[in-house]
Amino acid sequence: MDTAEVILSLLVVVIIIVSLLSNVLVLICFAYNPEIRKQVPCLFNLNLTFCNLLLTVSNMPLTLAGLVREAQPAGDGFCRLLGFLETFLSTNSMLSMAALSIDRWIAVVFPLRYHSKMRHKDAALVLGYTWAHSVSFSTAAACLSWVGYHRLYASCTLSSPGAGSRTQFVIFTVFFHSFTFLLSFVVLCFTYLKVLKVARFHCKRIDVITMQTLVLLVDIHPSVRQRCLEEQRRRRQRATRKISTFIGTFMLCFAPYVITRIVELFPAVPINPHWGIVSKCLAYSKAACDPFVYSLLRHQYKQTCTDIVNKLLKRSPLNASGRMAQPENQGSSLPTAE
Repeated sequence: MDTAEVILSLLVVVIIIVSLLSNVLVLICFAYNPEIRKQVPCLFNLNLTFCNLLLTVSNMPLTLAGLVREAQPAGDGFCRLLGFLETFLSTNSMLSMAALSIDRWIAVVFPLRYHSKMRHKDAALVLGYTWAHSVSFSTAAACLSWVGYHRLYASCTLSSPGAGSRTQFVIFTVFFHSFTFLLSFVVLCFTYLKVLKVARFHCKRIDVITMQTLVLLVDIHPSVRQRCLEEQRRRRQRATRKISTFIGTFMLCFAPYVITRIVELFPAVPINPHWGIVSKCLAYSKAACDPFVYSLLRHQYKQTCTDIVNKLLKRSPLNASGRMAQPENQGSSLPTAE
């Protein structure tokens, strides 16, 4: 192994550890907090989390073994099974992200009709489509012997067959990525840009009301006025930052791998073997990012994690919050706005 392969092996190890711990933590929060389980989006989050966990414990270790040994890490039959699983899980993950974006779009753009448009039954139907879509492509690839060990990615995944069925494989690959990656990307862009448009509209309305209030309150303390203006600025940036995170992480993690798979269809174009593994690591890193992007950074999950820690330490939440608030109250001389 050269230096680059050692670094890539360490990167895969880090991805496995972070993905395993973060996705397990999401499941713990789901099991601990009944309020999270009552929400409709939790079905999409749960499906995404299980896909990421299965990918972490099945395909990632075999990719690490293939990278270290520089050879196929398992038998042909087992590798074909893992190739089927990898195709199914990656497809299901992408479509689950698209389903989460549709849920947010309905909740923000049609808030009064959300509970009638997105019920648990409707979410189950959406999940049914994601499973049918994923099973169809992965089963077709497995039945046509288009899954196996791919040396470029050091993993069991979609693999180019012999010259006899190469044309069919090219058509399948383009069709597969168009109706999985490209479809999910278009849905993400459409839904989240609509959400961003509505969020900016509401921010403008709130900003107008805030400025009118500040004009009327001529005796307001300057520090309070400054904090209100800063909150306006943060509110405008918050929605854009969240939307950029959703779409940006999807593209950053999946686009290099998908583009490499498309370029690979042209034999005349050489691909650096190290780049093939890097693109695969980027795709794997989405399993480590998703728990933070969709769950753990939300207030409800943060509060649940805090409650779990307090329970493990046998510490009262009120006492813990009191100890955290006491230094802030002692060190603050600014007036507060109710």
